[in-house]
Amino acid sequence: MAAPLTLKAALRAGIAARIAIVGAGGKTTALFRLANDYGAPVLVTTSTHLSIDQIRFANRRVIIRRAADLIPLFDEEIKGVILLTGDIIENGRISGLSHELLDNLKQYADQFNLPLLIEADGSRTYPLKAPAGHEPAIPGWVNQVAVVAGMMGIGQLLDSEHVHRPELFAACSGLLLGMVVTPESLVSELSHPNGGLKNIPDGVRKSVILNQADDTALQAIAARMAPSLLDTFDEVLITSLNDPETPVKAVYAPVAGIILAAGRSSRLGSGSKMLLDWQGEVFVHKVARTALEAGLDPVVIVVGSESARIVEGVQDLPVTIAVNPDWETGQSSSIRCGVGALSAKCGGSIFLLGDQPQVTPMIIGALMEEHRRSLSPILAPLVEGKRATPVLFDRSTFVDLGQLQGDVGGRALFSKYPVVWLPWNDSLLLLDVDTPEDYQRLLDAYKSMSRYAE
Repeated sequence: MAAPLTLKAALRAGIAARIAIVGAGGKTTALFRLANDYGAPVLVTTSTHLSIDQIRFANRRVIIRRAADLIPLFDEEIKGVILLTGDIIENGRISGLSHELLDNLKQYADQFNLPLLIEADGSRTYPLKAPAGHEPAIPGWVNQVAVVAGMMGIGQLLDSEHVHRPELFAACSGLLLGMVVTPESLVSELSHPNGGLKNIPDGVRKSVILNQADDTALQAIAARMAPSLLDTFDEVLITSLNDPETPVKAVYAPVAGIILAAGRSSRLGSGSKMLLDWQGEVFVHKVARTALEAGLDPVVIVVGSESARIVEGVQDLPVTIAVNPDWETGQSSSIRCGVGALSAKCGGSIFLLGDQPQVTPMIIGALMEEHRRSLSPILAPLVEGKRATPVLFDRSTFVDLGQLQGDVGGRALFSKYPVVWLPWNDSLLLLDVDTPEDYQRLLDAYKSMSRYAE
């Protein structure tokens, strides 16, 4: 098993990160936890206010009143977490930087190749909130926005004791004041253009952090919320940011299925092995149906030889067809074709072979579950000490997958990335079909295992 995820890894935050953090229920904790995850110089600031108590989370605080105040900072070596703010104002709060100063700071961050993290609204320690008319103050140049919501607010009354600006939350969630906040109402508020989506610039990566999921019950509720939130957001993090060991419990993002079905099946004798019968349906139809049942989205079928017949065989399924004109050059061309059909929202992809109808939704689900927990680059089943398929590749490998050449598959990357092996007790995963004898062997093995299961 892989090591626990950091918040930085879960948000896929790199040196070029320009991240605005908004919302409630642990926003400032997320800000500084993310900053400290870098273990390297990082700039932290606010476009609104911070509590004076938050200064202690930075290695150094620098007061910026004018653009010239930035110059001395970058004339020396930047170390640790640097908090840049305005002066202390009333009620123990620190003022943020103006739009102009934020722009100046961003220029320095670009010049010196430093990450820049911005707290872009306030919540006064409530678990939930809705933004006021003047917030959030998100600079247009950010490349990611993380919206934080506290799971401890679920089950509480929608009133001023539990929710910051409850009347605005009501308008976005569909609740009435005094009603109980439900998971569904929180999803509605987070997905509302005047709620969680307010002022997020077009084209930036949008993340939801469902924080305060401090027990398994709240984690399960957050997991049920995730699919609906993925209609709007790129990813959903389930976190308990005060947990020093495992702050990130799971990361939900769409995982695609890519079915490789472009080969000629030359050793079969006649026809395509993708169209062989499997309990009343053709191979490729069964593989695609399994992928859909397991929750893979989208499901892409890469076709080449016999493309017309294969497409006809799956026409009743909501799948995407990717035609590989170079299928004869080897499997790498089909991998490149499949990856090229995916959107930027995909957090990973499971590669399935069109000649393995015996693959079950259970193994696909197990790979997805481990990926949510670890975001490991590559996850694969280990059956009887042997590597098997299907294999899950995280989005961090997509660039390399898109550069494969020749008759090689994704296993060419096993030496470059760490592989997490998932022990699995299903010997059928070791079988694929190239010849008529392979086909009969698969049928016999499946019948034998079916009788044993009975």
